[in-house]
Amino acid sequence: MDYQYPILYDWSTNETIEVIQFYSSIEKAYEKGIDRDELMSAYKQFKTIVPSIADEKKLCGELEELSGYSAYRVMQKAKGASPGEKIKM
Repeated sequence: MDYQYPILYDWSTNETIEVIQFYSSIEKAYEKGIDRDELMSAYKQFKTIVPSIADEKKLCGELEELSGYSAYRVMQKAKGASPGEKIKM
């Protein structure tokens, strides 16, 4: 990983950690696969910190620019998957 995650500096330490865990879940989906329930849990926490769809699109767009990993595509696949299914991009 030769990039920094997009974060907002007004987040608390705990909020930053939760957002980074979501970003890590997206990476994991691409690199080795992740359990759908684990991913959805990380996304739910992310949405408590970033409730705005516009902010979500901005941050996830920055993540994709930096890493090449699309949070949108991962979440679309996860939303269409069954509970307990492994998400692998």
